Amino acid sequence: MRKRILSILLVFVMMFTLVGCRENAAKEGEYDIYYLNMDKTKLVAEKYDSSGATGEELLWELLARLKSAPEDSKLRQTIPSNVEVTGISVNGSYLFVDFSSAYKDMSPTEEVLVRAGIVRTLIQANVCSIIAFTVNSEALVSRDGTLVGTMTADSFVENPGKQINSSVESTLTLYFSDPDGTGLVKESRTVHHSSNISMEKLIMEQLIEGPKSSNLQGTIPVGTTLISVTLVDGVCYVNLSESFRTQSATVPEEITLYSIVNSLSELPGVSTVQLAINGSTEGYVRFNFELSKLYEKNTDLILEQ
Repeated sequence: MRKRILSILLVFVMMFTLVGCRENAAKEGEYDIYYLNMDKTKLVAEKYDSSGATGEELLWELLARLKSAPEDSKLRQTIPSNVEVTGISVNGSYLFVDFSSAYKDMSPTEEVLVRAGIVRTLIQANVCSIIAFTVNSEALVSRDGTLVGTMTADSFVENPGKQINSSVESTLTLYFSDPDGTGLVKESRTVHHSSNISMEKLIMEQLIEGPKSSNLQGTIPVGTTLISVTLVDGVCYVNLSESFRTQSATVPEEITLYSIVNSLSELPGVSTVQLAINGSTEGYVRFNFELSKLYEKNTDLILEQ
């Protein structure tokens, strides 16, 4: 099994260039265990004081909690009783968790929630920053045959309240710059996220995060934060921090602008996009494009892949 896991690791490393983001527990030895509610529609965190274990021993302890009944009778265990954790393997920043074949018996909705609960719980152990699931030592795939791949804390986008409510899976179409900054290249990305986060916000957060492919450039200046994003009557209003305009840009103004416009325009309800800086639509995006204007998707900038 160890050889098979190492071979799967090599596949993941080739397919994904990910930087993990570790989460620390609220206090030493205390962890959030993410359980399912009784309807299996959302995750709820319950505090747990560990035995003081570290490393793989701590991972097994947290997995045992996920498979045990929570203290709150209104919640249910995250890992179903018929699903066994058959092994774990840590390799650098990567953690592989192998499950029995019963894992595939879960409904797609429940499986996404279970996956989110396990990842968000285990990542707190600071043993790893990137997690992948296998079933009978085979890489986990979704119902349509798509490879699920590696997951980090950021794979499951949260709402502002820091609670995953009804986790869903969405495939986004994002536009980033080519290496020369002369055009936009499409990048598809599957993200697990809370159902109460808007797709417009999700797209903007993913654009700010940057491309997964090492062959593409990010388009949003470093330090930029999303203040708000609102969709009204087909117009998507995006309000960004001052850093968007003041920080050094690595790509031309036009590429940055239409990276946002084209990405948001992939959503069926978005016809045009208007940007604002700290709530103001006066002035320019940088030098040439007025903030007061509404911008439509620009297909001329899209490069063939």
